[in-house]
Amino acid sequence: MKEVLIATKNPGKAREFEALFSPLDITVKTLLDYPEVGDVEETGTTFEENAILKAEAIAKQFQVLTIADDSGLIIDALNGEPGVYSARYAGTEKNDEKNIDKVLKNLLGVPFSQRTARFHCTLAICKPDEEAITVTGKCEGLILTQRMGDEGFGYDPIFWIRDQKRTLAQMSREEKGAISHRGQAIHKLTQLLPEIVN
Repeated sequence: MKEVLIATKNPGKAREFEALFSPLDITVKTLLDYPEVGDVEETGTTFEENAILKAEAIAKQFQVLTIADDSGLIIDALNGEPGVYSARYAGTEKNDEKNIDKVLKNLLGVPFSQRTARFHCTLAICKPDEEAITVTGKCEGLILTQRMGDEGFGYDPIFWIRDQKRTLAQMSREEKGAISHRGQAIHKLTQLLPEIVN
């Protein structure tokens, strides 16, 4: 059985990675297993830069195959906000409810048809002392005016999937994984994994 370290302390992301990797006979550990390790400072201006920063730093520190995720919500009517600042949009404490409140406030008066948005995910996978490889995924949707559903995490309760006629927070973990930005990026990553882990 192979082992991979996911460079995240986000419990929601950790659960998604564990679920998505479990069929592949790969043991997943996350930085939640190492509470003494501090956060890698995200100084990049793009999702790719931040994912690579985290993957390379943690792979070097632990000398183990590492995957880092940088993802976020891009809202067209807000000129791409919150973007790379999605987790800390309403402050450095990374509070999901406050982040949603800020988005809803900033979109007040914007018609539903103009509330187009997408989730973007960049995954960087890195062996110790090697350069990271990246893959991306995205999920298109619209931003609601109020929360619906209590599954998932982050902005899921206000992210409406048009052809599903429901939010990501109204889907099971498996349903979300099949269409989400992170699910798509992980699917691309699994195509690369056999040659990377060997």
